[in-house]
Amino acid sequence: MARPLRVDDAGVDWRGARVLVRCDLNVPLEGGRIADHARIRASLPTLRYLLKQGAGLGVCSHLGRPKGEVVPELSLAPVAEWLARELRPVDLLDESVGPEVRARAQALRPGEVVMLENLRFHAGEEQNDPGFADQLAAGFSHYVDDAFGAAHRAHASTEAVARRLPARAGFLLAREVEAIGGLLAEPASPFVAVLGGAKVSDKLPLIGSLLSRCDRVLVGGAMMFTFLAGLGDPVGDSRHEGPEAQGRARRLLEEAGRLNCTLQLPVDVLVADRFAEDARLAVYGSDSIPDGGIGVDIGPRSSASFREAIEGASTVFWNGPMGAFETAPFAAGTRVVAEAMADADAVTVVGGGDSGAAVAQFGLTDRFTHVSTGGGAALEMLEGRMLPGVAALPVA
Repeated sequence: MARPLRVDDAGVDWRGARVLVRCDLNVPLEGGRIADHARIRASLPTLRYLLKQGAGLGVCSHLGRPKGEVVPELSLAPVAEWLARELRPVDLLDESVGPEVRARAQALRPGEVVMLENLRFHAGEEQNDPGFADQLAAGFSHYVDDAFGAAHRAHASTEAVARRLPARAGFLLAREVEAIGGLLAEPASPFVAVLGGAKVSDKLPLIGSLLSRCDRVLVGGAMMFTFLAGLGDPVGDSRHEGPEAQGRARRLLEEAGRLNCTLQLPVDVLVADRFAEDARLAVYGSDSIPDGGIGVDIGPRSSASFREAIEGASTVFWNGPMGAFETAPFAAGTRVVAEAMADADAVTVVGGGDSGAAVAQFGLTDRFTHVSTGGGAALEMLEGRMLPGVAALPVA
């Protein structure tokens, strides 16, 4: 896969450039305060590089789902305030497009930073409206996309603007494409994938893609109960999908056999009598979950087997927790996978989302080859789909 041109590739003199920088600043807010700054921090290297090179910046992003309406609670004001403390003064504009924004963009001086208000306050953003893209580009001389988490969306700020201004990829986006692309190209064998999460149906294309690339796929999380039910095993009150998804799960097991890939299910399960931190817990074989029991994690034998598979791998990809790790008594299986990957002598890639949250909770983020900031984008890329936000950028 050809890599997109980065901000530090030859061909652009950033001195005096007025750069529209698309970041992924869609951070969680609690009571108007930022609950997790990771996504903003991830954009700092690109912003600092451009400023050091003498550019003026117009930073833009979406936040939440205002659906084309102005929602004051989803203003980027908290993000601008945080960025101003970490970077330099940031002037938050009242709008993301319009005459005042254009005039401010045209007047940008080297080292200045302005932030456009929430892009999704306009319906034209998600509609990839050409007119909105024209307005967004107005006044800027260049465009940089560092929002990998939004690269799978063909929106005005991620796709259309890249075709209207000289464009480059930021460091974050380029690093994500390189890491995920490496899993698609020539991953070192044995290649092991670890999949969790709730629904088989949500990950059918991903599982199909991985079966053709991996030596072994380990399945945990709530999706394991759909597989088990599809094999005719009792799952009690564990979360699982219906007959159609169970049939798909059976077909995936058959497909794995044809592709000479081992699709490995847990052999034991941690079962709770209710979903609560003080629940009564017991371990059962995966083919003998009792009526009324709720599977909340893979069991200790499964954890040991998964660890062994990871320890013997040269490449490991992980997406989706092994259980309800947010509740402490149900976190053991997820922790085992995270620690095994952190200790492995292998290329280790975490596909963002809940898996990224888990490794952060366990304090292991810095011990992986790559932890993606864009769960949805990473998974779509691994499915073999071209991301619109990446396809719009020039390649090296």
